[in-house]
Amino acid sequence: MQSTLTDPLQAEARPDAFGFAGRRLEDLQAACAAWKIKDVVVVKDGQLALDVHESGQDRLGAIYSCTKSVLSALIGIALARGEIGSLDDAALDYFEDIRLADDDPRKRDIRIRHLLTMTPGFDWPEFDKPYWAMKRTGDWVQYVWERPIGHVPGEVFTYNSGGSHLLSAILSKATGMSVYEYADLHLFRKLGFRKPRWNESGGVHEGGAGMHLTSRDMARFGLLYLNGGRWAGEQVVPESWVRESLQTHHKGFSHYEPPIFGAYGYHWWVSPQAHNGHIDCYFAKGYGGQYIFVVPELELVAALRKEPTDKSEAIYAKKLLFEHVLPVMG
Repeated sequence: MQSTLTDPLQAEARPDAFGFAGRRLEDLQAACAAWKIKDVVVVKDGQLALDVHESGQDRLGAIYSCTKSVLSALIGIALARGEIGSLDDAALDYFEDIRLADDDPRKRDIRIRHLLTMTPGFDWPEFDKPYWAMKRTGDWVQYVWERPIGHVPGEVFTYNSGGSHLLSAILSKATGMSVYEYADLHLFRKLGFRKPRWNESGGVHEGGAGMHLTSRDMARFGLLYLNGGRWAGEQVVPESWVRESLQTHHKGFSHYEPPIFGAYGYHWWVSPQAHNGHIDCYFAKGYGGQYIFVVPELELVAALRKEPTDKSEAIYAKKLLFEHVLPVMG
């Protein structure tokens, strides 16, 4: 992986240098309009190749569950700095003030590792009621811990934004700082992010969603991972953490048909060619079609933002990459 010595997101895009001239660029723009894709930023070989925005300029916007991947980077930084002891720390050890109504001993077996891999064992049908019920309470952390255990921790993947919120609370408790302050000090300023926003509840920044970034900053974050955690010559995120985060730790959604997302690392989706039919890649994914794609073989990062519409239409952002970007740049 090459080190990024300069920031390509500060340059002007050169679509024609990467095959997007005339009809090809028009086709891309037409697909964006038809599929309600608002922003497309692509970095190829360390250069800004595409910078397309519905509004004519890049703006701050919600990235929804792409937040999880940024949070994962912060957990890796805190581990390297010794602020979090180990991924095998019992999660409940960070919540001495929590008083649980049940005494299910399996909650004591939930480790930080399980929260990162979506395997804590909580009964949590994410796309049904728990996530929205959590957001209606005054104490999200308490709500998550009160959920019943449905599986032995570590055994079953269940997508769980509540577990991500526990990670945010753990990070804040371990560092003595708000998660935003910690991110600003160790990540945002180092990469030159443009004043991100991050929603919070009860003093805890939302771990499963809630972050607002520009699409260029989404691409910066993807480029950081493409380059093994290095930015402008500095090791911002430990290379070993980047590598470990992108390993398959669980075959996510293997019990769903079709298994559309692939496998799961540490709050990153891992999508091999055998799964997606195109090329090995990994990505952060947010509700409605927000993506940060990293394609190492092509030295390519793509940040895509779509207007959230019907949930079945989120796939169009992925289709734009595989049908309109990779065929030209690959």
